[in-house]
Amino acid sequence: MIDFIIVGRGLAANVLAHNFHRNNISFNLIGNDKLSNCSNTAAGIWNPVVFKRLTKSWLAQDLISCLNKFYTECELRVNSKFLTQRVIIKPFTEDQEKKLWVKKAESELIDFLDDRIYNLDLPELSNCKISNQYGVVKQSGNLDLSEFCKSSSLFFQQNILDEFFDHKKLIFNDTSVTYNNVIAKNIIFCEGYLVKNNPYFNWIPLKPAKGETLIISAPNLKFKNKIVNKNGFLIDLKNGVFKLGATYNWDHLSDECTDHGLQELKSKLNSLINCDYSIISHLAGVRPSSIDRRPIIGAHPEYKNLFVFNGLGTKGVMLAPYFSENFVNFYLKNEPLMDDVNVKRFYSNYAG
Repeated sequence: MIDFIIVGRGLAANVLAHNFHRNNISFNLIGNDKLSNCSNTAAGIWNPVVFKRLTKSWLAQDLISCLNKFYTECELRVNSKFLTQRVIIKPFTEDQEKKLWVKKAESELIDFLDDRIYNLDLPELSNCKISNQYGVVKQSGNLDLSEFCKSSSLFFQQNILDEFFDHKKLIFNDTSVTYNNVIAKNIIFCEGYLVKNNPYFNWIPLKPAKGETLIISAPNLKFKNKIVNKNGFLIDLKNGVFKLGATYNWDHLSDECTDHGLQELKSKLNSLINCDYSIISHLAGVRPSSIDRRPIIGAHPEYKNLFVFNGLGTKGVMLAPYFSENFVNFYLKNEPLMDDVNVKRFYSNYAG
């Protein structure tokens, strides 16, 4: 009998798998990696700053310290590269923004904001539309989610059942769960927005948001290891190839690309660059955001060996390592889950 069945094949499932592996918790991953396209669509950016209010992102320092250590260990474990440290270029639109930026950079955001105001004098930014000056965010970067999931799946291939999980086949009692021929002490669901189809956890209040991105070729864009953020993001991938994003749609939740999304992305791109480009691919996926913008983690209110790890939303790359560690300590050492993420806060939604 193994310790856990992990249901899912995306970011949450793979991060849990790595933390289980490093803590000698036995597991199988069950799921089809084509079921949801969210991890392939996302740029995997982490940003310690909330630009809208120019405040520190929730738990930013703890999350970033954890993610850097965790993903670096994963790179060594699977012999692949998917973590990149990058600064974020944030153009200003008015002088008042600059004053607030410098004020915050010299006080509560000293660890994350460069206190200088930059002129557009870097040749590598010459084809970016930055009409005024810009600020720089430190301790930011991105995870190549596609490579992380692919290399993790290769490393854990002996632990993977590549199939669509059928909840009707799950049999459980107080001491074990059985799925086909797999017997485990526990099961944890990392299904993203598709948890809506899970009869045991379809009551958790997600607020999924569809996002669309573009992969483009723009040989005249020269910046490297940077993220330009202006009504969207533009991030370099390799040799003149960039990822642009992203759209938000809360109504039409699917992995299907849309003409409306394409036009919105083109508009964003035209506001960011002033050089020729061609579209390589158009991607779409659904972010598993929660209604209160906090992860949803913990045990089922009735069945104590059924768990959920969900609601990572737009900040999944930051949140997943820290809270998978929180879950492992909860499981192995009986340490409490953080109240802000504990699924218990939504037990009143469960009808039984």
